[in-house]
Amino acid sequence: MRAYLTSILATLFLAPALWAQEAPCNADAPCEIDGGSYHMIIPEAWDGESPLPALVFFHGHRGSGKGIFRSRGLRETFLENGYLLIAPNGAIREGTNYRAWPARPGSPRDDVDFTLRVMDDIATRLPLQADQIYASGFSAGGSMAWMMGCYAGDRFAGIASVAGALRRPHPGETCPAPSPSLIQIHGFADGQVPLEGRGIRDWHQGDVFESLSLLRRSNGCRSNPDQIEIGERFRSRTWTTCDTGHQQLSMHDGGHGLPRGWTDLARDFFEREE
Repeated sequence: MRAYLTSILATLFLAPALWAQEAPCNADAPCEIDGGSYHMIIPEAWDGESPLPALVFFHGHRGSGKGIFRSRGLRETFLENGYLLIAPNGAIREGTNYRAWPARPGSPRDDVDFTLRVMDDIATRLPLQADQIYASGFSAGGSMAWMMGCYAGDRFAGIASVAGALRRPHPGETCPAPSPSLIQIHGFADGQVPLEGRGIRDWHQGDVFESLSLLRRSNGCRSNPDQIEIGERFRSRTWTTCDTGHQQLSMHDGGHGLPRGWTDLARDFFEREE
């Protein structure tokens, strides 16, 4: 009997490790689907059966899905708290060897559709907690997170954009899809993606304030924030008087980067909305 129980316990403790080894793709080896690829990491403590909450994170310009797993914050705040981490790869920009997220309508690859196909592919491999799937990203990836929230918001429980905005052209006065709650994290001194955005050749990065205003119209929020908080690291404005979803703008003193503490801020926002 003791040997039998020992065997059962050993199997239970080994299960997460076996899942990690047998995962269809990981930080180094991508899963391939029609039109592109993605990476993912399964939480070590997963029991192999329970539906997983998930964070889809879009890398920045010239980055890769593989590269995002170097983020200590993403691992400690999300992965170690049971979230599946998913990192789609941007398409190789024509005539270059690097990946990019154009994050605007009319791009060569329909990246909104591609991301939804990534999610559908994962759902055939792993059980997902449908009401706890979130999207986030940095810089161009932050703009891509905005696109998912505006054009496919019914597939996500919340969005966290860091140093990105909804790029022009905008879809109209409101988003075409029901929009989830969104937190925008941005540096006051960001010169790469200024709060007002900047024109680059024949396109524009988008204005953070204009993006947030469009989302407030989409979600039926009042114009002025319900709460203003000046913290040690972030200064936040939060809109909760909305027909659907909430909205938060959190600014820090830094420039273009992922500020310390942003993952905790994002996760707190997501889980407060549940």
